[in-house]
Amino acid sequence: MASSPAQKRAAAKAIEDHIEPDTKKAGDWADTETNAAVKAFAPKDGDGWVTSGALKKAHDTWDGQVQNLMSRLASEKAALRSTNTVLQNTDLGVGTDVRRISPIEGY
Repeated sequence: MASSPAQKRAAAKAIEDHIEPDTKKAGDWADTETNAAVKAFAPKDGDGWVTSGALKKAHDTWDGQVQNLMSRLASEKAALRSTNTVLQNTDLGVGTDVRRISPIEGY
């Protein structure tokens, strides 16, 4: 609330230009590496490690958390971009209500 509209736009731009793409890139890298590890520990000739299934389950959980983070970042970005408009419209509405002429003033 104490930041300027320019600072809010800069924060939204930073989320869009750096944080979201970097988070996606890290998630993609983790997908590749984890899938390779799951495959390495997978059953061969009927025998495999329990680690393979555990890695897969952990990665699925982590993937869901990354998706939640990406959604949160998108909503924060949208909120930063709309805050100035919302606050300005609220100020205008309050100003309009305050300036209303009272019925008593007509007499």
